[in-house]
Amino acid sequence: MKYTWNRRDFLKKTSAATLAAMAANAPVASMLSGCSTGIGSSASADTVILLWMAGGMAHTETFDPKRYTAYEKGMEGNRVLSTFKPVPTVLDGINFSAGLESIGKIMDKGTLIRSYVAADMGHILHSRHQYHWHTCYEPPQTVAAPHIGSWIAKQLGPKNPVIPAFVDIGQRFTVGEAEELKAFHTSGFLGNAYAPFMIPDPTTGLDSVRPPVGMTTKRFEGRNQLYNELIKSSPVGEFGSDYQKESLKQSMEQAYMLLNSPEAKAFDLSTEPKESYNIYNTGRFGLGCLLARRLTEQGARFISVTTEYEPFMGWDTHENGHTRLEKMKKLIDGPVAQLIKDLDKSGRLDRTMIVLASEFSRDMMVEGRPDAKVLEQVNQPDILSDLKFYGMHRHFTDGCSMLMFGGGAKKGFVYGKTADERPCKTIEKPIKIDQIHQTIYHALGIPPDTQYEVEKRPFYTTPDGKGKAEKELLV
Repeated sequence: MKYTWNRRDFLKKTSAATLAAMAANAPVASMLSGCSTGIGSSASADTVILLWMAGGMAHTETFDPKRYTAYEKGMEGNRVLSTFKPVPTVLDGINFSAGLESIGKIMDKGTLIRSYVAADMGHILHSRHQYHWHTCYEPPQTVAAPHIGSWIAKQLGPKNPVIPAFVDIGQRFTVGEAEELKAFHTSGFLGNAYAPFMIPDPTTGLDSVRPPVGMTTKRFEGRNQLYNELIKSSPVGEFGSDYQKESLKQSMEQAYMLLNSPEAKAFDLSTEPKESYNIYNTGRFGLGCLLARRLTEQGARFISVTTEYEPFMGWDTHENGHTRLEKMKKLIDGPVAQLIKDLDKSGRLDRTMIVLASEFSRDMMVEGRPDAKVLEQVNQPDILSDLKFYGMHRHFTDGCSMLMFGGGAKKGFVYGKTADERPCKTIEKPIKIDQIHQTIYHALGIPPDTQYEVEKRPFYTTPDGKGKAEKELLV
């Protein structure tokens, strides 16, 4: 029986791993082929954009609709598989859920995965499953596992030395579960030089590369110089190991270089033509997609744009699932489709892999998966007496949808299948997170045996180096 984890356990273990990473010496590159840097000659992509649907996006309400049942007071909840009508996509015989028509029209440019299976980790915590998705490692770990964006930044380096190789857009750390979120927004043992450049709000992105309000450039330069001297002269252990101190210094220098560069204008969305800006302007996520496009044009290597995880907000629908998803679809449908079209038009889609994903799915009746149910976390009645109960409110891990575009992903392709009746679980071609990560790495030309020696043992991009790319997803 799996241990029932709570947030305190999660924080205690991940905090210890983070402190250990700060004290660690330089990770030693393996002599295996995996630790060579640079994109291999067979690579089909050189940039990745992750569109993160934080909170658990229900597959039956988005990209894998089932039988539609309209709301009636007093109806049986078990009758409801989808609360939205199916709508056709550009692919023959493939429907999406109503509200995602724009994305449906560009599916001839990408791949639809309908069989992602999230990990069985006992009592479901969003932060633990998000940690697992972004690092490929189940918490807790004795080593601070790097984010996939940090692995890519480390292995491939920057495309443009001025633009941060790894940019994260949209997630604030002033919301609920902030410390848990920080646990996977990290470069771990790889060092701060490969950590995400955080932009909580894309509308104030330029502020991230400017001195604080009221501080002159001269004073900022002096403070930056003093900070570097402080790190250099600090006693051993005060700012971590020599490797970690040097990595922190590099990250500060990179941010300072960006501040004084013409490329900083990419962060200023006010320079975007009004017609284009208005298409993306559905909220912070939509404008995050716009900023991602602009940073791709300037040479960012890995960009994550999130709808933002905040407990009981966004896709985290513990009630009012139907009405909440109406709003969420309006936030993502136009911007995601426009991002694909813009990159395709500019010729960048061929070398930019875009992945749209969520930590797990949702169901009205099943918590966890049919053969591994876990503690119920939602008061979802069997008989629906109120519209607020009409929707997918329980966490479901046995059938999730993802999208992949560009960077070598097949066009107009559908992978996997879930059952048409509850439980709507994966019944064909299940795919797990290590396969997803290795598929992305393969597209980038990063070998599957990539590893570093940490704490006198090898640490791979995917656990034990056993992950294998699902090459059926790629051309």
